[in-house]
Amino acid sequence: QVQLVESGGGLVQAGGSLRLSCVASGRTFSIYQVGWFRQAPGKEREFVAMINWLGGAANYADSVKGRFTISRDNAKNTLSLKMNSLKPEDTAVYTCAAKLRSGGDYDYWGQGTQVTVSS
Repeated sequence: QVQLVESGGGLVQAGGSLRLSCVASGRTFSIYQVGWFRQAPGKEREFVAMINWLGGAANYADSVKGRFTISRDNAKNTLSLKMNSLKPEDTAVYTCAAKLRSGGDYDYWGQGTQVTVSS
């Protein structure tokens, strides 16, 4: 089992920045890939960014490319999402997730943290 706990959400004005963190615990040695997803009210959950747990290139949704940066610190078992130039449409519940193998669905999910961007 892997447990994921997010923090860092909050209220920010458009153009501002926030940094989300996700601490992993449990069988972290089994993690293959980690990612961030978000869900806005009335919308389906969407992919934001991902990175392999042991390193490698990151992938981003087009809507956040150039504004968000995903990173991980294996020594601290922490995944981060630095969000710059935030827009009101970035308002959502952000959730981190981990998968144990290439392909397929994510296996473990955090509880989510609210990000609200005011105009």
